[in-house]
Amino acid sequence: MIVRIASGIPGFDNFTSSDDDLGLDLGGIPENTATLIYGPPSVGKSIFAYAFAYHGLTQDEPCLYLTTDLGLQDLYHKMASIGLKIEEYSENEMLYVVDAALSDSRSEIEDSDLYQSSSVKNPTDILVKVSRGARMISNKGPRFRSVIDSLTTILESNNPVLIVRVLKTYILRVKEAGGTAIITYTEGSTNSSTEILIKSMVDNIIKIDAGNITIEAMKGMGRKDIPYQLTKEGIVIDSTK
Repeated sequence: MIVRIASGIPGFDNFTSSDDDLGLDLGGIPENTATLIYGPPSVGKSIFAYAFAYHGLTQDEPCLYLTTDLGLQDLYHKMASIGLKIEEYSENEMLYVVDAALSDSRSEIEDSDLYQSSSVKNPTDILVKVSRGARMISNKGPRFRSVIDSLTTILESNNPVLIVRVLKTYILRVKEAGGTAIITYTEGSTNSSTEILIKSMVDNIIKIDAGNITIEAMKGMGRKDIPYQLTKEGIVIDSTK
């Protein structure tokens, strides 16, 4: 039986559900796997990651969040704009953030046990801090979630060969600690051979494009297309199609 955890996207898990021998409806992302969320710009990849992280926090599942596009305060504001308020989870020590964004506001926040600053130009330092976070946060409960948003920014600032190695180690560290990872990536941001390598390292592949979420690969199920809309409340699944 494949254990799945809820994605945080209303309606999405209905399309990934399967009945086991006990008649249980298990939908969502397979537990203890790495999932690549990719597609063109501005289609909701980050929003998918926000929802995944936030839903876990509401279920007492800690989250290890590597942000490379937005500094911590901007991330808070972006998530709050679609109704996902996460500040309280930082206060409750449920959210561990590695902030690698080149953000001016980052200098206003001091490093702590739950917040570590880094740089997209220093992937080795990112990996050290993410690995430390995975070890610490795995002690807070039986499962945790991890997010990289996004891999694109790191690839643009470094040698892709190095980043492939770093990503492989990141996935290993998170899965060894019992976590389930989401990694966002903008299609076409690196060469095709690197994209193929990235896809080969993950367990599940989900493509988000305008109006359609395609499950290209996922443990326990075949390819599936899921219509959606991007609204001010986030991703809304069109269950009528």
